[in-house]
Amino acid sequence: MKIATWNVNSIRTRLEHITTWLQASQVDVLCLQETKVPDDKFPLQVFTDLGYHAAISGQKSYNGVAILSKLPPQQIDIGFTAILGTEVIPWDQQKRVLSLAVNDLRIVNLYVPNGSAVGSEKYIYKLGWLKVLGTYLATVLKQFPHLVVCGDFNVAPQDIDIHDPTGREKEVMATDAERLALQAAITDLGLADAFRKFTPEGGHFSWWDYRAAAFRRNLGWRIDHIYLSPMLYSRAIACFIDKEPRTWEQPSDHTPVIVEL
Repeated sequence: MKIATWNVNSIRTRLEHITTWLQASQVDVLCLQETKVPDDKFPLQVFTDLGYHAAISGQKSYNGVAILSKLPPQQIDIGFTAILGTEVIPWDQQKRVLSLAVNDLRIVNLYVPNGSAVGSEKYIYKLGWLKVLGTYLATVLKQFPHLVVCGDFNVAPQDIDIHDPTGREKEVMATDAERLALQAAITDLGLADAFRKFTPEGGHFSWWDYRAAAFRRNLGWRIDHIYLSPMLYSRAIACFIDKEPRTWEQPSDHTPVIVEL
């Protein structure tokens, strides 16, 4: 089974890119972030025609997540609230969490807040959001041991995940507080980074700023990840970043990451 994650930075703007890539890659599941469209405007029929079922959770102009699956999805849960209850409703106002079951797998698709600037309200919100995420995933993992957690995490876990880590301690997406929060929410639960199982060296990125010819110069960050529970980690046979869509005209600033089980 092939599972991919891709922040498409507007599904309507990137619709042709997504359909072209799906037909070429033939992934079984594609998790999308930043769809930036309310549910009633989601281009559902386009993906149905390609043989995919769609689970969606969107909002106008911002955020939004979706999961496309060749197999019919089961038990679709939207947001933290579906698992943790009404006390976390404030953390679900932004559409950032979507999960479902496919065969024996539970797949969680995330769009982690960016944080804007260190010390800002959005940065504090991001740290709080990651704390809630840890509680959410700990609960999910108890019910579903075959767990895939993927998405745009807006955190570079290590210095090798940044083209130039100089001064990263003061830069959003790379501060110690964000890395520790990600660790507590993900790796402390036993979930492991699938990409690093096969590629331990640096220089591999999934996001490049649109400015300063960052992609051409490979001035990127690896902030799009796929994490696997121990039972699935042993079943992973490949995980890679597909840079080709970033070369296309008017691309997303992110590119797909794929794991094969």
